[in-house]
Amino acid sequence: MSIAAQYQNDFRAVVYPVRLYSGKDALENLPAELKRNRAKRAFIVCGRTVSRKTDLIAHMRRILGDNCVGVYDEMDKDTSISAVTAAAQAANAVKADMLIGVGSGSVTQGTRVVAILMAEKRPVDELITQYPENSPAISPKLLEPKVPIINVLTSATSAQNRAGSAVKDPNRKYRMEFFDPKTRPVAVFWDNEALMTAPMSLVKTTTISAVWRTAMNLGATRIAPLSEGDRLQAFRLARYALEHYNDSSDVTPRVAACAAAFLQNRDADDGGMAAGKHWVERVVYAFGTALFQMHVHVGQGEASAALSPTIIRKLGARNPQSMALIAQGLGVWKEGDAIDSAPEKAAAELERLFKSIGAPTRVSELGIPRDTLPQIVDNSLKNFNADPKREFIKERDMLQALIQECW
Repeated sequence: MSIAAQYQNDFRAVVYPVRLYSGKDALENLPAELKRNRAKRAFIVCGRTVSRKTDLIAHMRRILGDNCVGVYDEMDKDTSISAVTAAAQAANAVKADMLIGVGSGSVTQGTRVVAILMAEKRPVDELITQYPENSPAISPKLLEPKVPIINVLTSATSAQNRAGSAVKDPNRKYRMEFFDPKTRPVAVFWDNEALMTAPMSLVKTTTISAVWRTAMNLGATRIAPLSEGDRLQAFRLARYALEHYNDSSDVTPRVAACAAAFLQNRDADDGGMAAGKHWVERVVYAFGTALFQMHVHVGQGEASAALSPTIIRKLGARNPQSMALIAQGLGVWKEGDAIDSAPEKAAAELERLFKSIGAPTRVSELGIPRDTLPQIVDNSLKNFNADPKREFIKERDMLQALIQECW
């Protein structure tokens, strides 16, 4: 049987202005970016490790000089509401007119929420995605102008140039989700020195995430003419990064992972995701997000790796053409093969890739209590990116059985 994604003529493409600086001494362009955006009071948002165990923030302060008016370095893993609130208060106190997020996914998402909280004067419950009972989710429109944002990556993340963010509140069962296109960055930096500050554990989990996401994107059955090259190259770059990530002397794999994440975003912006996501992608993303939010020692990449093989085997038949495209992209399915063999072939190859670098391929390998699995499913039922139409509610029993299969 011949399988190929079908070109679609009906699509919507949105081009967002962003400048990208990559390579040695890329950070020397920071003053020019402040000038271009008419900013004079930049405020840095980061975590403790990069601030207190590396010279990166001190180096950036030297480059920015008097234009750096402060640093908030308490941004935590998975981005707590208390951290972003404190950062917003600190930035407002010094009258910041630009935010510079320095880190990976948690920091870049958190910096967007800081910009929102600086500008919007409504209660936070009016700013987050709403989930009416048995109805599609609703993202409120956040209309106030936002200060410009620059993201300086220390590791690859698809959050680098997006508009959505999720933060955690220990007093809430579900994540707080924010969305505002005005929080997309005006510039992104892949500076060699910044990328080499990331510990190997962070590089590993973010690279696994890039491989997982770009592999899932190969399963889109319809493709916009602007996005095909980005989709294929994103996966090639991510796979290269995975094969070489543990070379602590070479920044190239880290840049490749950043580029893969950037291209997957451009794929979406160019209309490549218009046909919707397949069930495997949606469920792994929802389960994985709930899992690493609940268990702070688990990385997003490891969560995706542990869930994917079983979920592909169990749910792949719902979208057989998508699984064939993924298996074809992985090099394990070819024209003439039976389409119903694709889920197993795709699952086995991803399993092999993840095992080759010591990543978990069962949830039981993540060091979490099994009795938390039902709560992971419950927490997956409000995830806008995975389930905006609330289809998971009708599938609760299936999802509860599936998470047990993943153990």
